[in-house]
Amino acid sequence: MHDDETAATAAGVLYRAVAWFTARGVTVERVLSDNGSAYKSHLWRDTCADLGIAMKKTRPYRPQTNGKIERFHRTMADGWAFKKFYNSESARRAALPAWLHEYNHHRPHTAIGGSAPITRLINLTDQYS
Repeated sequence: MHDDETAATAAGVLYRAVAWFTARGVTVERVLSDNGSAYKSHLWRDTCADLGIAMKKTRPYRPQTNGKIERFHRTMADGWAFKKFYNSESARRAALPAWLHEYNHHRPHTAIGGSAPITRLINLTDQYS
């Protein structure tokens, strides 16, 4: 979670995300972003090129792609951000890792047959069956 949406912040997030996936044996081939200024920047373009990732952009007002992230935002708002009263923003932020773990490891997702997203990644550390 970051306090701004600058190109430098977005590039840093991308580097860390790719490192996280790489450590788990997943190769990142492309990234889908909206058309915000951070993703139109030369830094974003150069970061993607440095990582060997193809840049894809959503088309404005396109429910087939934008609806998915909007649904995730709604799920996140209902399940974490506004589910309860937090005494501070730091308390809200501290609750996010537990919610993300629940969402990715335990919450059934109808789009993947009632499974949790983590089940889509096979042969991860501690995921062998």
